[in-house]
Amino acid sequence: MLGRCVISALLILSCLSIGRAADFVLEDIHGKPHCLSDYRGKWVLVNFWATWCSPCLREIPELVSLHNANKDRDLLVIGIAMQSETRDKVSDFAKAHGISYPVALGDFKISEQVGAVDVLPSSYLYNPKGEQASYQAGVVTRTDIEATSLIRNSTSRVRVVAY
Repeated sequence: MLGRCVISALLILSCLSIGRAADFVLEDIHGKPHCLSDYRGKWVLVNFWATWCSPCLREIPELVSLHNANKDRDLLVIGIAMQSETRDKVSDFAKAHGISYPVALGDFKISEQVGAVDVLPSSYLYNPKGEQASYQAGVVTRTDIEATSLIRNSTSRVRVVAY
């Protein structure tokens, strides 16, 4: 009987955490830490990309526009450069492409803090409560994110897959 109670309690606790991200900690290319909990009250888009990824290059201007238009209000972008060489090369790439949002170096161990990354680019959107609101494998646009952040309430969760 005690075993069933323990199992039931664990199942209930696991269900309560669905949609909530672990409080990830990412260090950007300038050495500044970024924690999801630091951005409570804002939408946070975490975008996984790579310098060699053609779709990622098409997406960057959209993310720069999104970040610049919303960073002082209610939404910010954090980029994670996957499978990249060095901090200096990623920093030079970010400058050359006008990336104004924070960029961290990433690998699959880093991605485990946020979520699975099966393709690049991939994006996770967290609502102001720190709950995952959406996931998109493939290119995301400013319009996609602004629409999702406006129409989704804090408890809904949607998976969007780009073709």
